[in-house]
Amino acid sequence: MNEHEFNELSEAVLRRIEAGLERSAVDLDFELIDDRVLEIELPDRSKIIVTRNEAVREIWVAARSGGFHYRWDGQAWRDTRGGDELIGALSRLLSSQAGEDVLLSD
Repeated sequence: MNEHEFNELSEAVLRRIEAGLERSAVDLDFELIDDRVLEIELPDRSKIIVTRNEAVREIWVAARSGGFHYRWDGQAWRDTRGGDELIGALSRLLSSQAGEDVLLSD
């Protein structure tokens, strides 16, 4: 994947995550910083950070439970270790950390 493709795909997934956060019934504050870092603050003031890493063409997620790297496989952003899809995994991470169900998918 070239830089242009990465930028298009990673921007699209960040917009998709933002849309899911806006629809969520859970009180989440979030901010996209410089079109690269999505900072999500949960009700207990803890955070989950979603970052575009252009150097390695990955999406990185930092949560209380750990750090995760997602790479585009031609169909979806997949965890480089376990193969989980980004949107589903992020929904689970947010739900676990918030103590309430957070569903980001359409």
